[in-house]
Amino acid sequence: MNRELSQRLVIFIIGFGVMVGIWGCSSAPKFRREEIQRPAEQWDYKSKPYQTGLASFYSTEFHGRSTSSGETFDMFDLTAAHNILPLGSIVKITNLENHKSVVVRINDRGPFVEGRIIDLSYGAARVLRMVGVGTAQVRIDVIKLGEE
Repeated sequence: MNRELSQRLVIFIIGFGVMVGIWGCSSAPKFRREEIQRPAEQWDYKSKPYQTGLASFYSTEFHGRSTSSGETFDMFDLTAAHNILPLGSIVKITNLENHKSVVVRINDRGPFVEGRIIDLSYGAARVLRMVGVGTAQVRIDVIKLGEE
């Protein structure tokens, strides 16, 4: 009986160790919203293009929730989330693969996925014809800075 109890204890300890090991290896966000760094004073918003890189979009999961600007997210509006540009900024997004463009207002923070530069609303992604693919290489040109 004592030997059976010690075997169960060893199995429990090994199982617990495996679970802790798996949990410790899980992915976590590289930063939190409150840790986002703002650009230095000398940041050149007027450079053309302001930024190029990978865009994604968000829609139904966030539809009706509050954005970082405090407004309610409407997935059909022409809006976007950016980590650096001031909220309220107006930017032109160009899909570099098909040359479709859309003008959006920055009303949220994100994306929180490494390697992506902007998260577009579903409405903006539709205009850029990137909904089926989910991501696209884009160019961002600043039209007007917001007064965050």
